[in-house]
Amino acid sequence: MTTLMAFGLSVLMIGTAFLSGIFGMAGGLILIGVLLVMFPLPTAMVLHAITQMASNGWRATLWWRHIDWKTIGFNVAGSLVSVGLWSLTLYVPDKAVALLMLGLSPFVVRAIPEKILPRTFGPAQVAATGFIAMMLMLMTGVTGPLLDTMFLRSALERRQIIATKAACQVFSHGFKLVYFGALIAQAGQVEPWFLAVAIVSSIVGTSLGKLLLERMSDTQFRVWSNRLITALASYYVGYGVVLLVGIA
Repeated sequence: MTTLMAFGLSVLMIGTAFLSGIFGMAGGLILIGVLLVMFPLPTAMVLHAITQMASNGWRATLWWRHIDWKTIGFNVAGSLVSVGLWSLTLYVPDKAVALLMLGLSPFVVRAIPEKILPRTFGPAQVAATGFIAMMLMLMTGVTGPLLDTMFLRSALERRQIIATKAACQVFSHGFKLVYFGALIAQAGQVEPWFLAVAIVSSIVGTSLGKLLLERMSDTQFRVWSNRLITALASYYVGYGVVLLVGIA
C-alpha cells in the first residue's frame, strides 16, 4: 500500500466514522463500498471489520450509559447461531451480489406489513434480526441497512439507538473478522502499520460525530437517518446491477 493510498483511506475513514458518529450508520456502508472496489472481497472484509470494531467500540464507550444490554444479549445470540450455520458453507459472494444484497435489505424490511413485522423490538424480534443481520454481514460486510431500519422502528431514543447498535456491531464485526480472517481460505492480508492508522482514524471521526449528535433532536435524527438509508441503498442497488450486467 502506497503512502498516498493510505492517506486517502485515512481521510475517508475519518469522514465515514464522523457520519456514523452522528447517525450510527451510513459510514460503514460508504466505507465497505470503497473497499470492495479497491481490494479483493476477503481483504476488504477484514479491513472493514477492524475499522468498524474500532469505530463502534469507541462510540459504545462514549455513550455507554445509554446501552440497552438486554437487546445486545439477544442480538449476539442470534448472530452466533447465524455464524455457526453459515460456517458450514463458507460462501463468499462476488462483488455484484454483495452490493445488491447491501442495497436491497432496507427496502425488503420496509415492504413487510406491520401485521407480520410490528413496530416493536422484543426479545424474539431482536434475536431474529441478529440472525438475519449477521447473515447479511457475512455476505455484504455490513448489517447497516437492515439493523438501522429495525432500530429506527423501535421506541428507543437516539442516544440509546446509537449506543446499543454500536455495542451490537462490535460483536458482529468481530464475528466477521474471525470468519474472513480465519475461516475463509486465503483471507486477504493488510499491512499492520495501516491497521493502526485505520483504528486511530475511526476513533477521531467518531469523537467528532458525537459533538453534532448532541445538538440534534430525535425527530431530526430519525428523518435524516431514513433519508441516508434510502439514498445509499439505492446507490448500491444501481452499482450492483451495473456490475452484474457487466459480468453477464
